[in-house]
Amino acid sequence: MFDGIAFKYSFVLYALILLPFIVWWYIKFHKNKDVEIKYSSFEFFKDFKPTIKERLIHLPFAFRVIALIFLIIALARPQSFLSGENVLTEGIDIVMNLDISSSMLAEDFKPNRLEAAKKVVAEFISNRKYDRIGLVIFAKESFTQCPMTIDYNVIRELLHEIRSGIIEDGTAIGNAIANGVNRLKDSKSKSKVMILVTDGVNNSGEVDPLTAAEIAKTFDVKIYTIGVGSYGQAPYPVQTPFGIRYQMVPVEIDENLLRQISETTGGKYFRAANNGALSEIYKKIDKMEKTKIEITSFSKAEELFQYWAFAGLIILLSEIIISKFYLRKLP
Repeated sequence: MFDGIAFKYSFVLYALILLPFIVWWYIKFHKNKDVEIKYSSFEFFKDFKPTIKERLIHLPFAFRVIALIFLIIALARPQSFLSGENVLTEGIDIVMNLDISSSMLAEDFKPNRLEAAKKVVAEFISNRKYDRIGLVIFAKESFTQCPMTIDYNVIRELLHEIRSGIIEDGTAIGNAIANGVNRLKDSKSKSKVMILVTDGVNNSGEVDPLTAAEIAKTFDVKIYTIGVGSYGQAPYPVQTPFGIRYQMVPVEIDENLLRQISETTGGKYFRAANNGALSEIYKKIDKMEKTKIEITSFSKAEELFQYWAFAGLIILLSEIIISKFYLRKLP
């Protein structure tokens, strides 16, 4: 009954200690009360059953006691408190820029570079809160797979649908950056981030990567670049009339270019040579780019005494009506 309720004047509740003495006095008073008419024998009355009024003779006193309890509780000022937190967030706008060229099918990552990158990107998205995230994919051209949104389930579903080959083969890093900047340039967020994953050398597109980086800098977009691929050579699946065969192909990542892109925009370049390293890189970026959260606690009191006082007065009024009319005593 009193869960979540506090009393402003809790000391008033000590008055409830008096109730057992009031009950004791009432019992003693009625026990010692003189009988107006005396009978030598009660044999004449043995077949008479008590009437309803006789059974309810103590009801007015019970009503007075209950009313007194309610009024004491009302005087103690019961209050319920509504507490909670106001969360003020300053989210980050993030564009995930993913290379889906044919070279991303190399299997120096398990099961291959593209699927490994998709898995880590999905984990990264799951760890974010309050941030708007967009998804851009590129090969010879670049297009937006998912516009900026906070619906992370939609992003993960669209990420799952990505396959190599849906765009003509090539690596247009400059176009990919320009596309990502186009998604972020009108953002009102104080922090705008692009995470670009590639395993090759820029060989396509109309936009020079460094020019695109300068444009990103103009719009305060920070770019983290990640080069994926083992050192030396990597196994690449090739379809033949006899099934899939693997041939070793050289790993060619333009690390100098990727490093310049990141340095120009205030970001950082990472090299991932395996699944574990790629996962750790995303964890580092996740820690570096944290959403600002300001939490303000609040507590609001609601007065409840009026309900107890009203109930007490109703019971007291009921006692008066019953005593004066239904259980009225003759003089």
